[in-house]
Amino acid sequence: MDDDIQETPAEPIRSQNPLHHVPVEITVAVGKARPKLSELLKMDQGAVLTLDAKVEDPVLLYIGDRLIAKGELEELEGEDAGLLAVRLTEIADMESGL
Repeated sequence: MDDDIQETPAEPIRSQNPLHHVPVEITVAVGKARPKLSELLKMDQGAVLTLDAKVEDPVLLYIGDRLIAKGELEELEGEDAGLLAVRLTEIADMESGL
């Protein structure tokens, strides 16, 4: 084996930084609605609140109020059938944003 070639480890090297193990909550925004308060007060269970987005529109992913990525909604199949997931299409540069 050539001494200049290094093998790629089977598993990525885990960071020793303890912050890398802190869970974060990601909020996925699918759209907005702007009803009047009087309209909201009239709503009953089963009422439909129309959003300003279409099903095929990108969703926005936030940590707190910081936009971190855009993506597309998908429905999982197999063992997790029926659960929603997001396929990332654009990831923000943490320095300058999207």
